[in-house]
Amino acid sequence: MKDRLVKVARQILPTKILRRVEISYRRSRAKVVSARYGNPASQLRVIAVTGTNGKTTTACYINEILKEARFKTAMFTTAVIEVAGESQINDLNATVATTARMQRFFKDAKKAAVDYVVLEVTSHSLDQFKLEGVPIEVAVMTNLTQDHLDYHKTMDNYAAAKAKLFKLKPRFMVLNRDDEWFDYFDKYDATSQKINYGKHEEAEARIDHVKLYRKGTEADLVIDHQTHLELATALPGEFNVYNMTAATSVAYLLGIKLDDIQEGIANLEAVPGRFERAVDGLDYDVIVDYAHTPDALEKLLNAAKNIAKGRVILVFGACGDRDKTKRPIMGEIAAKNADRIFLTDEESYNEDPTAIRDMIREGIERVGGANMTELPDRREAIERALGSAKKGDMVLITGMGHEQYRIVNGERLPWNDTVVVREIIDAK
Repeated sequence: MKDRLVKVARQILPTKILRRVEISYRRSRAKVVSARYGNPASQLRVIAVTGTNGKTTTACYINEILKEARFKTAMFTTAVIEVAGESQINDLNATVATTARMQRFFKDAKKAAVDYVVLEVTSHSLDQFKLEGVPIEVAVMTNLTQDHLDYHKTMDNYAAAKAKLFKLKPRFMVLNRDDEWFDYFDKYDATSQKINYGKHEEAEARIDHVKLYRKGTEADLVIDHQTHLELATALPGEFNVYNMTAATSVAYLLGIKLDDIQEGIANLEAVPGRFERAVDGLDYDVIVDYAHTPDALEKLLNAAKNIAKGRVILVFGACGDRDKTKRPIMGEIAAKNADRIFLTDEESYNEDPTAIRDMIREGIERVGGANMTELPDRREAIERALGSAKKGDMVLITGMGHEQYRIVNGERLPWNDTVVVREIIDAK
């Protein structure tokens, strides 16, 4: 009935009027649902992390720093949900949780009497007013690169959706000085203080030196042009340097001791589906990563090339019913940066998976010369990739990350890349 009414409204109402009606409805619904749960978020200190890539890992770094500083926390990300130290994998397999689900989380956080809530915030949730009435202590922007254009249509619209977080008048703001969209977000003000981070010489939390290792990363930071801080993390890749620097900036604004920041960063040993080592004990590496945007894939491949002793072997595809324009771009990136490619299916939803692969292959072939094998069956593609790996190689399996299900032809099928890798290895 609801879907029929929406369809009729879209047919008879002008776009601008329809949008105003939709905004009014979403805001009202957020308030009604929040009231039903007792407006739990109104008494919480919320740290909200948004951006295209790095949100989950940044949130996890923040969470570990706060716990090291002896604060009680709750955290909601696309990969992990945690309340007062009790964590679980987020198996919602959705870009944004329902308003009711978020209010239940806030209620659980309030009941647990947490000091801080760390929240991963998507552009969809902001555009749909999921944070209506939620006070923001700290707002963090990681970066803005192409994604979700099936929903937002343009990068300007995408940026405007993200900007809604900063219009909520957060007490503190943390921005990526090196991001292409920095100036766009820098025009917003925090009610107390704002800080930016990056390698830029004017960055207030400046990344001064980076050392990349196969199983970790070290970085030196200079904060406020005077405070020097040495950080070491178990998570490889320069992109994770940016994630932990964003988290460090948050902690610095909150007045957390430098020793606690260092220990908190070091405490984060892994994030499900984010440069996750699927198996140990082999003479080659197998990494599962959620990278599903052009920027994330390129940064992941660059990180792999910097630390792998041998070839970089990539297993990847693209999601159905989502931004189609990024598919050939990701194909080009794969062809330019991977030594061996296994093109396969990811989640096709209601789209023809062959058409998805065709668009990716177009980008691969545009570059030319890529060593590519196309295998629609994802398990077979992973098995072939593992079988082709030699000592010192690194196998990257991307797109699904932490997810526990694949949606194919509208059907929800149990699936996890890490589990599949272990099953294949154990069967050998």
